[in-house]
Parts: sequence; C-alpha cells; structure tokens
Amino acid sequence: MLDEQAKKTILRKIPHGLYVCGVKDGENLNGFTASWVMQGSFEPPLVINCVKQDSGSHAMIEASGVFALSFLEAGQKDLAQKFFKPQRRVGNKFEDVEFYLGETGCPIISDSLGYVECNVVGSVKKGDHTVFVGEVIAAGVHREGEPLLLESTGWNYGG
Repeated sequence: MLDEQAKKTILRKIPHGLYVCGVKDGENLNGFTASWVMQGSFEPPLVINCVKQDSGSHAMIEASGVFALSFLEAGQKDLAQKFFKPQRRVGNKFEDVEFYLGETGCPIISDSLGYVECNVVGSVKKGDHTVFVGEVIAAGVHREGEPLLLESTGWNYGG
C-alpha cells in the first residue's frame, strides 16, 4: 500500500529549477512558471517539459507545437511568482516584463540567464500533466549566473 505522506515527502526532494515557459497560439501569447523540466537527449538536443493538462498554456502548446523556456536567475523569485497564476485570472502576464519573440514566435524574457526554443516532437498524456518532448531549435545565453531553484523559494510543487 502506498504511504501518501512518505510519497509526498520524498517526491518533494527531487530538485527542480524554475523557468518561465513562453507559449503562443497565433497572435496570443502566454507564459507560466515551469519546474518539471529536464534535458532528455544530447543528439538531437531534447528538453522534457511537463505541463498541467487543464491549463490554457497546455492548449496553446498543443495548438502551436512550440514553446520557449527562459532560465531564471537566483534572486528572480518575484518574476517566477508573476507567472504562477492562470492568465484567465490575472490577464496579460507580460504587461510589465521586457521580452522579445524568438524564432518560434514564443516570448523570451530579456532579463533571464538565457533560453531554449523547442518544437514539440512527442508527448505523453498520463495523469494530470502532459510530458512534452521538445527538440531544441534555438538557444541563447544572456548572461552568466546561478539558476533559480524551487527549493530556494520555500515553495512546493510535487508530491
């Protein structure tokens, strides 16, 4: 039998970075704070991005087949917080955030460590998140720095 408390405790010990995932559908843009992200392959370069199925951003990724990940720097907790809430509740999350559109047309945060842009090449729909496999088609480094980690914020997303 699964010990729910043990499961929650141990799964929350998996380390995660924090990113802003920029998405688009036509002219519509959105972004959300992503934490279930990892590299999946060297060649071709693949990134795994797990996205909550009932989110508007999930639908935008499915429709467009692209996403961008802006890598946040330690100390950018406020920026990560801005992208946590659903767009339908807070409106345009990019309103006072400097960004530009990458090759995919997805928004990239100018004040981030850097970014990758991906074409979705596969997905697995299981549970409450979809595992999107993105092939990296563009990448850039804005500056050097330490990444923002979920554990440094005091937040939990897991378990």
